[in-house]
Amino acid sequence: MTVEKIDHIGIAVDSIEKWLVYYRDTLGLQYTGSEVVEEQKVKVAFLGIGESRIELLEPTADDSPIARFLEKRGSGIHHIAVRVDDIEAAIKAHKESGSRMIDETPRTGAHNMRIAFVHPKTTGGVLMELCQSPPEH
Repeated sequence: MTVEKIDHIGIAVDSIEKWLVYYRDTLGLQYTGSEVVEEQKVKVAFLGIGESRIELLEPTADDSPIARFLEKRGSGIHHIAVRVDDIEAAIKAHKESGSRMIDETPRTGAHNMRIAFVHPKTTGGVLMELCQSPPEH
């Protein structure tokens, strides 16, 4: 398994449209689109910054993980995602090292990425997302 780069930083927000004014219009990041990820009960918008991206996360339901995050902590950094070349190998390596995984098998995230989250108790309080591009990339 190889970690290739920081893929994106996920930021929980109450309204993507509201925060696009800052990230796209004021900061000048390139807005590359948005989509709803039904499984996660979230709408996401991506903004390019160099080789990485900012991912704005807006809940689509009151019981979504992002809604709970916003309720407890308010808007802010939700997770850091690192791109790996082999997500199964990355999960296995984490488990073998004693890391606590939220996802022990990959699931589908935005842009059909294969994702798995590492528990913040393993990473010094940071929710880490492992992600792998879909096979067609």
